[in-house]
Amino acid sequence: MKKTIITIGLSSIIALTGCADKAKDQGLGAKNNAGNPTNVNNPTQYYDEDYRNNDNKSDDFGFTRTNSATIDGRNISNKAASIDREQLSDVISKLSVQIPNVNDAATLVTDEEVLVVYDTNTKDRTETADQVKRTAMSIVPRYYHVYVSDDYQTLAQDIENFSTLKSGSKGIDYTIEQTIKRMLKSPQGHKMSDEENENGEMVNDKRDHHDNIHQKMDNR
Repeated sequence: MKKTIITIGLSSIIALTGCADKAKDQGLGAKNNAGNPTNVNNPTQYYDEDYRNNDNKSDDFGFTRTNSATIDGRNISNKAASIDREQLSDVISKLSVQIPNVNDAATLVTDEEVLVVYDTNTKDRTETADQVKRTAMSIVPRYYHVYVSDDYQTLAQDIENFSTLKSGSKGIDYTIEQTIKRMLKSPQGHKMSDEENENGEMVNDKRDHHDNIHQKMDNR
């Protein structure tokens, strides 16, 4: 009788161990993976649990937890710099038309600039320009420069014409600079800070390739 009980007990342990190994092999439960640490309680133990909601619902929170071991030795520059410019332009335009006295807005997002042209019946052009500009500034990465104009009838089509172009398109930098020159004839709002001008450019940063535009506009 005792031998039978012992035999059954050993069989159960072996069966449970086999199930656990099978679950591990199939990827069930948390897996020990030092190559992809995402959620860590013990510094010596890493888990590749994926907490992202694959349903991509708009009301879901976004959460990521990581540590230096995740990116050590990896090139993440391209991934970190990748943003959805189309989505950014859509959000900026939609938020801009919610500003008082702004009726329409067209937004272009390049690799380092945001151009917003809007239609308004405001009595304070500078204040409205500041609101539109700061709205855009709050959406894009801080290294972006933002240019605005309330000359909607003249410039809206120019902004739209850029929509089929890319950062590497021939002559694109010159064309954008010429458009910015025209936009700077409109109020740009207030200075962003003591170190930055109205468009978020560093005042003493000679490396900025739009410095010459402001110099020309100041001399007009």
